[in-house]
Amino acid sequence: MSTYIDSRLSLFLVIILISGILVFTLLFYALKKFGKSPRTILPVNFATRIRIPLALFLLALILRIVLVRKEITAYINQDILSHASTLLFITSITWAIILVIKAFKRNILTKYDMSVSDNVHARKIYTQFSVLERVIIFVIVLFAVSIALMSFENIRAIGVSILTSAGIAGIIIGFAAQKALGTLMAGIQIAFTQPIRIDDVVVVEGEWGRIEEIYLTYVVVKIWDKRRLVLPTTYFIEKPFQNWTRNSSDILGTVFIYTDYSVPFDALRHELTRILESTDLWDGEVNVLQVTDTKNEVVETRALMSAKDSPTSWDLRVLVREKLVVFIQNNYPHSLPRTRVEMHEITDSKDPENTSTSPEPSDLLRK
Repeated sequence: MSTYIDSRLSLFLVIILISGILVFTLLFYALKKFGKSPRTILPVNFATRIRIPLALFLLALILRIVLVRKEITAYINQDILSHASTLLFITSITWAIILVIKAFKRNILTKYDMSVSDNVHARKIYTQFSVLERVIIFVIVLFAVSIALMSFENIRAIGVSILTSAGIAGIIIGFAAQKALGTLMAGIQIAFTQPIRIDDVVVVEGEWGRIEEIYLTYVVVKIWDKRRLVLPTTYFIEKPFQNWTRNSSDILGTVFIYTDYSVPFDALRHELTRILESTDLWDGEVNVLQVTDTKNEVVETRALMSAKDSPTSWDLRVLVREKLVVFIQNNYPHSLPRTRVEMHEITDSKDPENTSTSPEPSDLLRK
């Protein structure tokens, strides 16, 4: 009789296992074909990503079906199988929900192009979805872990006793976690108010760079020389900083030239126009040359030009500065900054032989 029961149980387990493999294969194939259709919101590789959660879900289902047979309890504890099945259900469903959220986010973001010059709206959407995705995933994981822990009677009893007897400890922990919670709330605030967005050009702590990543508790700024500056999210709520692409990507660039008073400004203006019209870095909007200051030795001249974004503006400023200096060197070398020294011969008025009626050429020197 025992042999008969064992053979029936073995056959039952084999059938359940084969059925689970067939169901997994069919579902995987269906998801793979469904993902290849351009009319669906699922990405092409969604089936590959969800295969592990799907396998865990089917395994949990198989364990639930196995529990129907009372003969199983003679070999494995029923509580162990029940808790294992529950944990597998929670893990697989949580994993699948996270993958669906990521797929939905990816499908939405494909409609917005970050490579265009004026990508303010695209950066806004990218920032909102990136931060909100992390918030939602954090809440889902926290909720799943809570349900998993509550499935154990002993842990649930301990948790209830701790909650009922730890009022003072909770207050202390609350004060200790105040800064962490403030950082977390600052990340959520950035997602909605958006003082910064992904790919924004900012100047923070005296460094010029782009917003590379925004997390719930910190922000990564990619410095122009490929360094990474990591700042807490509260920094962008509490401290002032420069955002060069807050409303648009275009920006004005300035170049200061210091010359002698004899420099011809009209010639400089014509040369600036020629330089800007000969390069693709200029967007054709702003072209101004003005005398902004006069000092004892030099005249300060500012060239103002526009570009489509800050990296292009930097390259344009470097080019204009170089070309203007070369232009002055080749055409007006006498207009380069110089120092004038005036020297007078000291004479003794009591000695008529040392007096001179006319100044010598060496009285006035230019250097």
